[in-house]
Amino acid sequence: MSEEALVVGLHAVRTFLRLRPERAARLILQKGREDARIAQLLELATQAGVHIEWREVRELDRIAAGERHQGACLRVRPAAALGEGALDELLDRTEAVPLLLVLDGVQDPHNLGACLRSADAAGVQAVVVPRDRAAGLSPTVRKVAAGAAEVVPLIQVVNLARTLKWLKERGLWVVGADDAAPQSVYQTDLRGPLALVLGAEGTGMRRLTRERCDALVGIPMQGVVESLNVSVAAGIMLFETVRQRTAAGAP
Repeated sequence: MSEEALVVGLHAVRTFLRLRPERAARLILQKGREDARIAQLLELATQAGVHIEWREVRELDRIAAGERHQGACLRVRPAAALGEGALDELLDRTEAVPLLLVLDGVQDPHNLGACLRSADAAGVQAVVVPRDRAAGLSPTVRKVAAGAAEVVPLIQVVNLARTLKWLKERGLWVVGADDAAPQSVYQTDLRGPLALVLGAEGTGMRRLTRERCDALVGIPMQGVVESLNVSVAAGIMLFETVRQRTAAGAP
């Protein structure tokens, strides 16, 4: 059990069974539910040879540990962080407009987990982090991510500045978050292929990372605090991107 991670909720479970069926171990469903969405999960799990269990709702509540399970939980074999070679393959096969989240030295596992969760919700294809001096896929990260760590690839790279240069050569626009930037994220066109870059807690982006950015943008602040938690800032920038793309009809 300790080697398995948990994905909860109808949408998250369905997406995992469609995209990562080889890592699904046990589908746990609520007794008495026989609607079309549960039937779809049963079909996907059966096709993948996944073991299926039926439990009372109180047992599902306990398993989900406070997350909104909607009658479905999936035990999965945990994902491993990927090397930078996977990034090229991922960009080659994506059908949507590329959207990457790049975190420069985020060391707090709670922040990384929260960023992964927001990245999943915003449709990010991958989260890119340095291999050294940054949080990896620890049990705390997986718990805070609430299943997102199992579906959003975490790609660890040796040299982040070099990776950003390569992403620009692949046609992505690299936009960094900077408190001192004169341009607001709300005034920036984020509809094209994009890598959003945020820095570490307290220190922000490193110099070479900042220099690799095509543009620096800030989040307007109205109160007395000078900066936002990195996971909060990531959520704001990601969903401003989603808003712009949705308004423009982008996939």
